[in-house]
Amino acid sequence: MMEDDRTVTVRIPLVFKKHGGRKTVIFPDGHAWEPPSPLVDRALVRALARAFRWHRLLDEGVFGTFNELAKAEHVSQSYVSRLLRLTLLAPATVEAILDGRQQPALTLARLCVPFPEEWSRQKEHFERDGLSSRMT
Repeated sequence: MMEDDRTVTVRIPLVFKKHGGRKTVIFPDGHAWEPPSPLVDRALVRALARAFRWHRLLDEGVFGTFNELAKAEHVSQSYVSRLLRLTLLAPATVEAILDGRQQPALTLARLCVPFPEEWSRQKEHFERDGLSSRMT
């Protein structure tokens, strides 16, 4: 019903129930609303896994240089160095990526661009770029 030319009032009959300490929205037809599951960026998760594996291989001395690692993995040395930077991400950012809570703009291409190494500065950097509001 319109109260004036600019206001529209919409009434939706919903019921809020507590179940196990969580509030659930129950629609009139009886089904419960479920929030959409997060969309995990599989390419980004694979890149993180690869970066941490490569880091471990270098730490353990399996490969002595980026060049040796790149040859063994059939990728460029430049790609190895860009991906290894992912091991410098703050743990909260890594968790957000693994859980699918990162901003859609936080892509592998975006993370291959240099970012600050200090975790506190990363947060400022990503917030400035509008990338981390869901990563806390």
